[in-house]
Amino acid sequence: MTAWGADQGIEGSMIKFMGDPAGEFTKALDIEMTHPGPASVGIIGRCKRHALYVEDGEIKFMAISEAEDDPAGDAFPESSCAPALLEAIATCKAD
Repeated sequence: MTAWGADQGIEGSMIKFMGDPAGEFTKALDIEMTHPGPASVGIIGRCKRHALYVEDGEIKFMAISEAEDDPAGDAFPESSCAPALLEAIATCKAD
C-alpha cells in the first residue's frame, strides 16, 4: 500500500491507503466479494471496490461500486472514484 500511495502522490494529503491482508476489515464491513464469477478465476476473499469517508472513527459516507452483472465494479467504478468521494465529503461537511 505504501508503494501504491507513493505512486499516486498521496503523501501529505487527507487520503490514506490501508491494507487488509487477513480480510478482517472487509468481513466486518460485509463487503467481501462473494459472487461466483471472480472466485471461479481464483479471486477469493477480495473486498468489493469501495470508498469510505471516515471522520474521527465514524463512517460518514460509503460507496460500493458493483452491479449484479459486474461484481467487481470494473465497468462502472464511478461511485467509488475520487470525484464522487469529494462530492460526498462536501455534502457531509455542509450538513
